[in-house]
Amino acid sequence: MTQDINTNECADPTQNFTVELPCRMVERIERYAGENETSVDSVLIEAVDAFLRTRKQGL
Repeated sequence: MTQDINTNECADPTQNFTVELPCRMVERIERYAGENETSVDSVLIEAVDAFLRTRKQGL
């Protein structure tokens, strides 16, 4: 019997993703994270999510 796999979900709830950012941007992200007592990961996740949610459908 074949299992149906939902292609919209990863087997693991997280996935590694590497991106290179300008040093000045990293400094800003780290400063923001420190000022808001959160992690750099959380800042990046929230920023990307907010950006994607505001994009118009179909772009």
